[in-house]
Amino acid sequence: MVFEVEIVMKLALALFLGLLIGIDRQLKHKPLGLKTCMIICVASCMVTIVSIESFNKFATPTYHAMDPMRLTAQIVSGVGFLGAGVILRRNNDIISGLTSAAVIWAASGLGIAVGAGFYFLPITAIVLMILAINVIPPVLKIIGPPALRQRDVLVKVVMEPNLKITELVKAIERKGQGLSEQEKSDIMIRNLKLKDLENGNQQIELKVSAPEKQYTTEIYYLIKKIDHVISVEIEH
Repeated sequence: MVFEVEIVMKLALALFLGLLIGIDRQLKHKPLGLKTCMIICVASCMVTIVSIESFNKFATPTYHAMDPMRLTAQIVSGVGFLGAGVILRRNNDIISGLTSAAVIWAASGLGIAVGAGFYFLPITAIVLMILAINVIPPVLKIIGPPALRQRDVLVKVVMEPNLKITELVKAIERKGQGLSEQEKSDIMIRNLKLKDLENGNQQIELKVSAPEKQYTTEIYYLIKKIDHVISVEIEH
């Protein structure tokens, strides 16, 4: 009973520490988010407990120096390559699939724990992982800071040759003079890249943070109706 309580405390603490790292990354709009950090922390804690307890469980006086986790350790690194296969980097420096890769790696840890004869440990770990994926992030979006309720949108705009790119930026963020609070936008431009095209037009690539409740089509039509804009391409 004492051992099971200690397991819950260790896994819960790992989940909490992963949550803190995830919040920091999410607030800074980094690819490594809440779910990924929590899953990795919980799975790492579980595999460490299995490794320590397996030595106490399987080592004998004759083979007191044996390492029962020598073979299973290769599973963790081997499955890591498998998880890396689901990580995608799009042409606009957007990385996706990190959570899926973490889940694949964590699944190998669950299998190791069950194979080593630990049952309460992986059951507790999978419950915390499910909470980390499906429950904790939505709750934090409700009670947490506004930055946790934003999403990244990639926008590529082609404009006619003009000197009004600054006006375009202001129009997207709706920071012009004379706007009421209702008319102002929650869209924030975080990255901007300018490029001159061969036909003389100008291409602007933007990475913007927009509220999750705002439809991508709204952002599209907001930019499309701006003067001198020829075409708009949006990726979410």
